[in-house]
Amino acid sequence: MSSPPSSSTWCQDLPGAALQPPQQAALGSSEPMDGCAGALEPLGMLLYAGAWLCVLGAALSPRWLSMSTSLLPVESYELGLWEACVVQDTGGMECRAYDSLLALSPDLQLGRVLTCASLALGALGFLLAIPGLSLVNGCKEGGAKRTLGAAAGALGMLAGVLCLIPVSYVAHVAVVRFFDDALPDVVPRWEFGDALFCGWAGGFLLEVAGLLLVLASRSAGREPPAPAGPQRRYQVMNTVLARAEYV
Repeated sequence: MSSPPSSSTWCQDLPGAALQPPQQAALGSSEPMDGCAGALEPLGMLLYAGAWLCVLGAALSPRWLSMSTSLLPVESYELGLWEACVVQDTGGMECRAYDSLLALSPDLQLGRVLTCASLALGALGFLLAIPGLSLVNGCKEGGAKRTLGAAAGALGMLAGVLCLIPVSYVAHVAVVRFFDDALPDVVPRWEFGDALFCGWAGGFLLEVAGLLLVLASRSAGREPPAPAGPQRRYQVMNTVLARAEYV
């Protein structure tokens, strides 16, 4: 009685015979990643870098608050976290740093501390996200990559909150002082500067970038769907033949 044909003989007649078991093992050895994660990671990193630069620009800009008056139309004043500036109508600008931190108003003191903390956490999160990317081969274990990606996303969202708090607080104080009925109408008021809008944009983008990195880390651990068509039939035939040879 002749022995049953081996699995390699049966597989040659199947349409999916081009994919041999060693090749399947090689493909299956890598960490499974959903296609959604491959699109979320680059988008999240791009938004992360752009948001951090927006926060940096807002922190260094002297245009958190601006003030101009009709009594002196040739000059306007700009107020930032680190210095105050006088802008001439000819385009010239003269800035002077603050003499003491304790002499600043509470809103500017809070802005300094929280903005610097936002920049530090954002930079740390961006550095953690790099080895956690699926395209980077520095970290071999898939679980470690997912942990780094989730941690980077969480730090990004925390950095966004730390940026939005001082910007919103400075804007709130400016609005309260602008509509203060105790001040005469002829007294000039501080208004929103360009740095506030830059800080709002940076904080919001940090929130979005952190959320994208967290979603990408969760999608990276999902198992790929079962193969269909000839590959599925190939796997089923291998299982049947293995059982037949065992019997």
